[in-house]
Amino acid sequence: MVEKKGYKILIVDDEIEYQKVLSFILSDVGYDVATCSNGIEALEHIDNNIVHLVLTDLKMPVMDGVELIKRIKEKYNDLDIIVMTAFGSIESAVDSIKYGAIDYFVKSGDMQELVMKVDRLAKICRLEQKSSFLLENQNKTDLFIESRNEEYSKLLEMCKRAADTGINILLLGESGVGKEVIANYIHQLSKRRQEPFVPVNCQVFPEGVIESELFGHEKGSFTGAIDTRVGKFEQANLGTLFLDEIGDLPIATQGKLLRAIESRRIERLGSNKSIDLDVRFISATNKDLSKQILEGDFREDLLYRINTLTLHIPPLRERREDLLALIHFFIKKIERDQKKKIKHVDHEVMDFLLQYDYPGNIRELKNIVERMIALSKDGIVTVNEILMPIGCGNEKKVKNNHCKKTLQNARSDFEKIFILEALKNNNWNVTRTADELEISKRQLWNKINKYNLELKKV
Repeated sequence: MVEKKGYKILIVDDEIEYQKVLSFILSDVGYDVATCSNGIEALEHIDNNIVHLVLTDLKMPVMDGVELIKRIKEKYNDLDIIVMTAFGSIESAVDSIKYGAIDYFVKSGDMQELVMKVDRLAKICRLEQKSSFLLENQNKTDLFIESRNEEYSKLLEMCKRAADTGINILLLGESGVGKEVIANYIHQLSKRRQEPFVPVNCQVFPEGVIESELFGHEKGSFTGAIDTRVGKFEQANLGTLFLDEIGDLPIATQGKLLRAIESRRIERLGSNKSIDLDVRFISATNKDLSKQILEGDFREDLLYRINTLTLHIPPLRERREDLLALIHFFIKKIERDQKKKIKHVDHEVMDFLLQYDYPGNIRELKNIVERMIALSKDGIVTVNEILMPIGCGNEKKVKNNHCKKTLQNARSDFEKIFILEALKNNNWNVTRTADELEISKRQLWNKINKYNLELKKV
């Protein structure tokens, strides 16, 4: 079976036999090909379908190739066009480039030459799409993949072992534990790392919208479908599709998802044309899917498909040994995002951050740090910036938690990790680290000796 390249070509030529030959050659190497016999048909097709490349003859009835190029470029300036011409009209083909054609091909020439031209344009198109997608999503997921917790370390090891197997993975855990981070980590470890990682939160889309979001739709397929849309499945082709909160999918959509996973092909809403895909599936939920099956809210056969491997992500309160490193990570990241420099964090603030239970897990920790940095004044964070956004009676919880650990121990633990992370970030250069921490080199050496930190050679 020929691997589909996901690159759509429109052939415009009034010579039906030549249409058929060209369509066969390009389809045989994996391209999606459509044909039209004149410019009017071509414009209508382009208005109603996704097209990446137009191959057009110059001399045609109704509308010639030059006029077609002009009309296309008026509405779709980024659409590539290759002009096909007879040997005697090469000069006209060259002239057509000034109207927007990207290249030309002599019909009597070697067809392999045309295939090479198309391959080159398809590769450029794919690189541009990937670059655009990565730029759009580069800051959507925070990757912090370190742990001193035994259970979480085992989870990371399982991720490494499963990354290149291609098996479907189900991630379980409370809301906010970092399921998308783990899914992205698996993707980055796999051979698909250069391809898109496409996350979809199934919980945020209404029942009437989620199928369009996943599978895409054709223009006019429903009220409001004014354009053809590529769904998340197609966006994720060759990469990884992460279906977060899959337990919230409507039961009808679950059936379509099951068919897509089993067949590795989809149909856009309003279309009966199948699209072959190569996608790695990772799903996640904070719900008890076994209970949902008994209640009729989740398909048992879908569960069997998505959980070849099930990984449980522990809540943050069960991996407190990672808290200091996470706090440091978010402070540094959010300093950059908000373009603010934090000079000092009050000890009471650190005590709270280390003792709080985080019912919202890592997401809540990040939100707290974001708020405290946003509300900080002159680079100083006080207890007021912490307690004010928390509210809801948590002050009592903070006070009760103070007795679990001495303030001096909490300060020392934080300082040790803070200095260690700073040294790592500066490649163990003591001078640069001291400058960053705004202390003397002698003070930093005293801290290194106090906490028995081991400097690594670089």
